[in-house]
Amino acid sequence: MSSVEVARPGLGTRLVTFYHDVIAEMKKVTWPDRAQLQSATIQIIIFVLLLGAVIALLDVALQALLVRLPAMLIGR
Repeated sequence: MSSVEVARPGLGTRLVTFYHDVIAEMKKVTWPDRAQLQSATIQIIIFVLLLGAVIALLDVALQALLVRLPAMLIGR
């Protein structure tokens, strides 16, 4: 069997092609307007704050439970 080697474009050619492809794809993107961006940002900030509050509450509850649990098991 003989192997046939296929010529591959050079690194510079591939980088230029990649750059042109990226530019073409970026032109297809539908960018949000300022109102959409502001609304999404506020929603994300509220979600993160609520999630942080839930995690903090769980942390406090579990910490209280785990501190009292050994005392309840030992009977002191």
